[in-house]
Amino acid sequence: MMILNVKNLTHGFGDRAIFDNVSFRLLKGEHIGLIGANGEGKSTFMNIITGKLTPDEGTVEWAKNVRVGYLDQHSVLEKGMTIGDVLRSAFQFLFAMEAEMNRMYEQMGDATPEEMERLLAETGTYQELLEQHDFYMIDTKVDEIARALGLEELGLDRDVTDLSGGQRTRVLMAKLLLEKPDILLLDEPTNYLDEQHIEWLKRYLQDYENAFILISHDIPFLNSVINLIYHMENCRLDRYPGDYDKFQEVYAMKKAQLEAAYNRQQQEISDLKDFVARNKARVATRNMAMARQKKLDKMDIIELDREKPKPEFHFKTARTSGKMIFETNDLVIGYDEPLTKPLNIRMERGERIALTGANGIGKTTLLKSILQLIKPYSGKVHLGDYQHIGYFEQESDTQNTSTCIEEIWSEFPAMTQYEIRSMLAKCGLTTKHIESQVRVLSGGEQAKVRLCKILNRESNILLLDEPTNHLDVDAKAELKKALQEYKGSILLICHEPEFYQDIVTTVWNCQEWSLKL
Repeated sequence: MMILNVKNLTHGFGDRAIFDNVSFRLLKGEHIGLIGANGEGKSTFMNIITGKLTPDEGTVEWAKNVRVGYLDQHSVLEKGMTIGDVLRSAFQFLFAMEAEMNRMYEQMGDATPEEMERLLAETGTYQELLEQHDFYMIDTKVDEIARALGLEELGLDRDVTDLSGGQRTRVLMAKLLLEKPDILLLDEPTNYLDEQHIEWLKRYLQDYENAFILISHDIPFLNSVINLIYHMENCRLDRYPGDYDKFQEVYAMKKAQLEAAYNRQQQEISDLKDFVARNKARVATRNMAMARQKKLDKMDIIELDREKPKPEFHFKTARTSGKMIFETNDLVIGYDEPLTKPLNIRMERGERIALTGANGIGKTTLLKSILQLIKPYSGKVHLGDYQHIGYFEQESDTQNTSTCIEEIWSEFPAMTQYEIRSMLAKCGLTTKHIESQVRVLSGGEQAKVRLCKILNRESNILLLDEPTNHLDVDAKAELKKALQEYKGSILLICHEPEFYQDIVTTVWNCQEWSLKL
């Protein structure tokens, strides 16, 4: 059964083409991984098929009565709503149905026999629908999903704007799963999720009977849940049966075959042109030369895809720091209430430490307290000498209207425009990206702009808050290599063991200190 059919889709932003005559189909039960480098248009595609964006050309046809659930990486929750409010809003259509049914019951007092018969039939239909959707078990279902995703311990009466990035993602995911749509659209759902909840989501999707489309740069996660790949590259969308590993194998073979055919054709073109040039002026061979020229004119020229710029990350190292990086004395972190027990921890020069643990227990708050960007709830942090710190923040400022060039130039005002453009290009950004406002870029492209700042400033300590979120496979691999080669000290928040285990020397499980678990 066809659930979604996209035909001849063409779309772009200004003079930047995203899709060119793209087609796509989704069948019942297909578990699709939508992959491609940062900025190829994966989130744009999701916005088009959900109706948030109108394509320049082409059609998007959904099967009738299909309910679509979309977990968007840029979703915003409104201030004043509690976690419980958001979860119960998944049943808004049922509450509206109940309200309509109650209104009909009120009308029955003054109804004629004919009206009464109609009202009884309609209220009976509504009652049946409410029971089919387990309307009278909503609180039980909310509690069940809240427990599974660790929301119950946060308190269902907590304001959603007080939550961390990972907690907000879990709330939106819980709402989506409670809606039980016919198709799930998931845009980087593992970003901001801790290992425990990534594992829970993996099991859920493995057992999911309906279709879903998943955008993810977490390859082990992707491989474990999908059975079909759609690869987005150079304005095309190509279909590959199997998982990501199978895709890589077939893609590499197709690329090698195309390059071999291109080289053979280029040799043939060269030979034909040479023959025409040598023989067109001679009477005896003019006809043969004309025949070769016709063959040249009719030839379908093979074109190789333009190579995307690959990121090159190299951290600049400053002079050696003092032996002690930081030391805490009975440090308690938090805002209105404490998040941890008193901490007496120390980091020394050369150490590489990963901070792990569930979302919302204070990992980012600890980093900001060490950097003295926020005041401790109580206790003290002592920083060592000769420190040059590179700090990577988890999220970009959504109100920032600067272009990429302006953003980096403000950090390095003494550099020329050529130098600024070269720095951004080395991070894997094209000219069109470089001249765009930071806020209109994809999450991965924004992360590369933030990385550009710390890559080009000398440091001897790196404090990195989930640097792999949104980064595509190539960028993630390059960042891992750069961190392995880095000569300074590293304090890193990350939920991907396959990324950090070859970089760090020590893992601190922050759950051991937390008052939130």
